[in-house]
Amino acid sequence: MGVATGIKDVAARAGVSVGTVSNVLNRPGRVRETTRLKVQQAIADLGFVRHESGRHLRAGRSRTIAYLGLAVTNPYFTDVASGIEDVSRSHGLASFLCNSDGDPTREEDYLEMVVEQRVRGVLVSPFSPLTPHLERLRRRGIPVVLIATTAGPQWCSVAVDDVVGGEMAVAHLVDQGHRRIAFVGGSMAAVCVSDRLLGARNAIAAAGRDPGSLSVIETTGLKIAAGRRAGERLLALPRRRRPTAAFCANDLVALGLLQHVTQMGVAVPGELAIVGYDDIEFAGAAAVPLTSVHQPRRQLGRTAAELLLAESDAGSDHVHQQVVVRPTLVVRTSTVGGRP
Repeated sequence: MGVATGIKDVAARAGVSVGTVSNVLNRPGRVRETTRLKVQQAIADLGFVRHESGRHLRAGRSRTIAYLGLAVTNPYFTDVASGIEDVSRSHGLASFLCNSDGDPTREEDYLEMVVEQRVRGVLVSPFSPLTPHLERLRRRGIPVVLIATTAGPQWCSVAVDDVVGGEMAVAHLVDQGHRRIAFVGGSMAAVCVSDRLLGARNAIAAAGRDPGSLSVIETTGLKIAAGRRAGERLLALPRRRRPTAAFCANDLVALGLLQHVTQMGVAVPGELAIVGYDDIEFAGAAAVPLTSVHQPRRQLGRTAAELLLAESDAGSDHVHQQVVVRPTLVVRTSTVGGRP
């Protein structure tokens, strides 16, 4: 096995000092172009690759940030990750993505791993924001920004107002004349789900309806398969009690529900109107385009990453910010144009 090429070898090859090579690698603007080109050519000739982890330990400042998503199979979280990457790349940083898959134990394991990697900071969409391992990160001096949830003034966070989003969705269904509406989604332990359900109940109350006119079909997850199983349960109800509309906790559940009921010959929206949440790309591309509560997913990621870098730069002088974005409702065919 060959001996690894070091910075001294590059300096000797280029005929410059080690300090000049270091400047080319870290502060190229300080080096004259002719010298910089000689060093870069030496690097290419020798196949030199600098040892990033060791450099980070010496400098005490990582060039890596981590994002721990709740369910990265959901396009919502990959869109957020794209926004994070936009900002990290613009600052010359790397970002990596982990998936807790809604498992608190897995979430904790990943957070311990990113600490071992000495990341500059962590962005996280947690299952619950009030978990001890997030507090432990802060005690270690690692900046943390919460995405898609809030946890008070002691944390930086970026979120959409899910209560308002739930109100918008169900108010729209009430306006369409529906009197039996189902909320479909779970687990209720997830803050985003419980907030969307709270918004749905607020809309029912604001319309002067009986609280019992909103039923809840709780699912074990927020994936397409969960929506299909919810569809089976909904269609098993006696027709006179069956909801004529469903507000789903996210678009994947809504798409699974839509898939099942249309396969069973139920007309959407004629017999069942459906509203989703997130407005992922697939929502508008469904066989029956899906009405959905829109979240600016990529912008959420960008804003969160900017908050993280600001906290990292400011240190103890940092003032935490809680950014709350108002969602919008995108109305499509799944709720209008087909009811008798």
